[in-house]
Amino acid sequence: MFTGIVQGRATVATVEDREGVRSLGLRFPEGALARLTRGASISVDGVCLTAVAFDDSTARFDCIDETLALTTLGDRRVGDEVNFERAAAFGDEIGGHLLSGHVVSTVEVVSRTEREANLELVLRLPEAHVKHVLPKGYVALDGISLTIGRVEGDTFSVHLIPETRSATTIDGKHPGDQMNLEVDAMTQAVVATVERVLAARR
Repeated sequence: MFTGIVQGRATVATVEDREGVRSLGLRFPEGALARLTRGASISVDGVCLTAVAFDDSTARFDCIDETLALTTLGDRRVGDEVNFERAAAFGDEIGGHLLSGHVVSTVEVVSRTEREANLELVLRLPEAHVKHVLPKGYVALDGISLTIGRVEGDTFSVHLIPETRSATTIDGKHPGDQMNLEVDAMTQAVVATVERVLAARR
């Protein structure tokens, strides 16, 4: 599990494609991989990935077809920066909201508006997930836990404080860019339950 509180940015050091698998080698800040074990989970741009090899400063992750189809990881190139978060441990403070790292889709940045220190992004949702995004609810974008602002049709807005802009990759997002979306699991469960109940009554 993760919390959506990004711990830093890693840099793509290597990309290797082989037989339907993309292997990403990431370089992490000093100390970020302390006590990492083989098979541990790390959220990379919001995607739960398994560390298959590592040393003091780098780790390698394998991404299969399903991951590449649903997320932006297939577009990452050497030199790109990605957000990362180590898996939460019992007793950790949950500063964001509970996340699984299971990205449901990507969303497109529609507009970017800066007002003093505040940045507002408006993003467009796939139709299937419009019902999961509610004003003042939660989403994770590239692994960042964010509160939803306005919701209008198939678009929604988020507002970024300076700390989030400096600690993550989101400050570099512009119209046309894609971001990984994880919707709030509780919202998803409630919507699915209501739909089943209504379908049964019909």
